[in-house]
Amino acid sequence: MKLSVVMPVFNEKDTIREILDQVRGVNMVSQIVVVDDFSTDGTREVLQEEATRDETLTLILHDRNRGKGAGVRSGIERATGDIIIIQDADLEYDPRDYPALIRPIVEGRVKVVYGSRFLGPRKNMLFWHMFGNKFLTLVTNILYDSTLSDMETCYKVMRADVAKSLDIQSNRWGIDPEITAKVLKRRNRIFEVPISYYGREYEEGKKVSWRDGFVVLWTLFKYRFVG
Repeated sequence: MKLSVVMPVFNEKDTIREILDQVRGVNMVSQIVVVDDFSTDGTREVLQEEATRDETLTLILHDRNRGKGAGVRSGIERATGDIIIIQDADLEYDPRDYPALIRPIVEGRVKVVYGSRFLGPRKNMLFWHMFGNKFLTLVTNILYDSTLSDMETCYKVMRADVAKSLDIQSNRWGIDPEITAKVLKRRNRIFEVPISYYGREYEEGKKVSWRDGFVVLWTLFKYRFVG
């Protein structure tokens, strides 16, 4: 089965080359779909250079900043693999976890796999980020009758037919709860796999804030009771 990696990118000049090298180093990726969401720090120029020397890299350039959700949506549309995995462009998530993440799908046991930061080894994250993640995951479990440990994880892995059928609408931070809500409402139980996590600090470029939690909550309730 062919694996496509969808990577939304915004202002990640310091890490983009390294994460691309890490993804290539897994030796099981047939396509890397990178979506630059109108970076202004030189990331776009680096990606254009990378695309000229890597035939597995499909580069999409947004003409304005539209948000992570829009980047994921654009990437999924262009993905050609049988399995799709979402990869952040920073260095918080380790592509060496790919084999364990795709194995349950390759074996035909499930259609959707999440990599859980709370089940595997991790760099100590900020307390309030941990609390926020656990609270939002708890709300998800209550609303959708599930037992997830990490709803907000970046590592969401799906069969391509599932990913392409989700009709993603969120442009920004509503992307994770929307994907989870739609997967669970279609009675696709999610298989969780422990992953490594190296959380970065705000001075290292971390973008999410506590305000984004309200968007996540609204999205969870919206897709539970509407649509």
